[in-house]
Amino acid sequence: MKKTPLQDIHSKLHATMIPFHDYSMPLQYDSIMNEHRFVRKNAGLFDISHMGRFEISGDKALPFIQYVITNDADRLADKQVLYTPLCNKQGGIIDDVLVYRRDEKNFSMIVNCGNTGKDLSWLQKHSVQYQPLEIKDVTDAVSLLALQGPSSNHILETTLQCRLDSLKRFYFTDFVWDNTRITVSRTGYTGEDGFEIFVDAGKVATLWNLLLEKYGRDSLIPVGLGARDTLRLEACLLLYGNDMDETVTPLETIIDWTVKFDKDDFIGKESLLKQREKGIGRKMAGFEMIDRGIPRHSYSIVKENDSIGRVTSGSFSPSTNKNIGLCLVKTQYAGIGEEFQIQIRNNTYNAHVVKIPFYRKGK
Repeated sequence: MKKTPLQDIHSKLHATMIPFHDYSMPLQYDSIMNEHRFVRKNAGLFDISHMGRFEISGDKALPFIQYVITNDADRLADKQVLYTPLCNKQGGIIDDVLVYRRDEKNFSMIVNCGNTGKDLSWLQKHSVQYQPLEIKDVTDAVSLLALQGPSSNHILETTLQCRLDSLKRFYFTDFVWDNTRITVSRTGYTGEDGFEIFVDAGKVATLWNLLLEKYGRDSLIPVGLGARDTLRLEACLLLYGNDMDETVTPLETIIDWTVKFDKDDFIGKESLLKQREKGIGRKMAGFEMIDRGIPRHSYSIVKENDSIGRVTSGSFSPSTNKNIGLCLVKTQYAGIGEEFQIQIRNNTYNAHVVKIPFYRKGK
């Protein structure tokens, strides 16, 4: 079991630790409900050093990135971030990643921890025609924190003595802190304003402690994977392995907008074009429970005793006080207002499709 550089700190904070893919990670420090609500109201600090981190550089870095992703990196300015799937030749989603452009020849990529090895092999396999190209796995050398919530800008500015007001969403900046370069990106996985901070693994504990000691429990608390999951679900941010995998294409999900057919060839383009022309047979939708009952991943969905799909993610929503979920269902049942039943153990419970996201910042 791998451990992040903050393992000892998590133990001192009495975090409930769980295995998450190959890592020992904090599920919660307090209750998941309290942590969730605190992030919505104030700010939370997350250890996300388990996420895979690659640096990609070379004269042909941009055309290489363009070929392996479905979105369009050619539209990026320097120091801008792009969300995109990596797809296989059949259009199935290998992973959903963030691409960071430093300049035309230098990029970074953040991948899901369970896919780090798979993604690295996939990228290396398809880099042959773009040589010379260097793909470095810096996961162990560079740690990653997420500071999320409406107070996050103020907290980070006053702690690091920097100005971040002008940093736009999905852009990043670099500066020197404690004699080391750190990268601050205005991105996150909670539906709130916030930042993801890249820092040398040897300095991450110092930064973590500095943030928490300066603001204490009145303004900032550590948050685990439990609240991270409920926060991202409310904002309809997808989870790889639950909402998508290599059997699901982007066109079937709510991230169909990340497929840019007007750019040059990319892996999966031909298959995705064929799927679009044929028609999308199933589609992702958000739903709320009408009856009491909490939907969970893989629960069956039925309509008039026929199986029409499955729940991909589901939970109680602390922000809306409702039981919510995402699902993949036959396309004709994915429209807002459609009703169906969720199979929970031996009973069925009524639900209906609603407008998503379930939660919007400031509401």
